This record gives sequence, structure tokens and C-alpha cells, in this order.
Amino acid sequence: MAREQIGELEELVLLAVGSLLDNAYAVTVLQTIVENTDRRLDVTSIHSVLRRLERKGLVNSEMGGATAVRGGRRKKYFSLTRAGRNVLDDTMAVRARLYNQLPKLTFALPKL
Repeated sequence: MAREQIGELEELVLLAVGSLLDNAYAVTVLQTIVENTDRRLDVTSIHSVLRRLERKGLVNSEMGGATAVRGGRRKKYFSLTRAGRNVLDDTMAVRARLYNQLPKLTFALPKL
């Protein structure tokens, strides 16, 4: 079976979902990514990625209970699947292998 390919934003969303454990819904995923990367994203892009990852079987979702704070609307919580964790492990291993192949060079600072 071929290894699942994911993009950088998908990787960040998977990492955020995995790190948030039982509190991973679109807004907290977005906040985690923004806080850790200083990227400017919107919740709509996070929703799109979460749906795509769920179709790929890399995350599961379940609806939480209704709350008065949200006007009775329910949150959709996400969790990392075993397949999602495997894809992250493979991706991180590739990155580490490539990084470790970089020559140990010292770059001189430019003179001003």
C-alpha cells in the first residue's frame, strides 16, 4: 500500500488535533496553529482541511453536546486515528532523514 501524502497545512492540522487530545475542534486547532506558527489563517480553511483529513481516514469526528454559550449549537470534535499518527510518524521521519543529511556548514554573517 502506498504511503498517504499530506500537504504542509494538513500536517499542521494533524499535529494540532493530536496535541489537543479531547479539545480539538476547528477553533482550537486554528488557535494552536496560529500560536505556534504566526500564520494568518481563517477557520474556514481549517474546516476544509479537517473534512479532507476525515475523508482520508486520518481523523475521526464526533459531535459534542449543545451549550448555551454557543446558542445551542454543538461543536464537532476531532481525534487523530492510528492511520493519522502513522502518516505523521512517516512524515517526521522523512524530514529528520533529510535534515540530518545537511552538511555541517557554518555560514558567515554578511559584513555591513
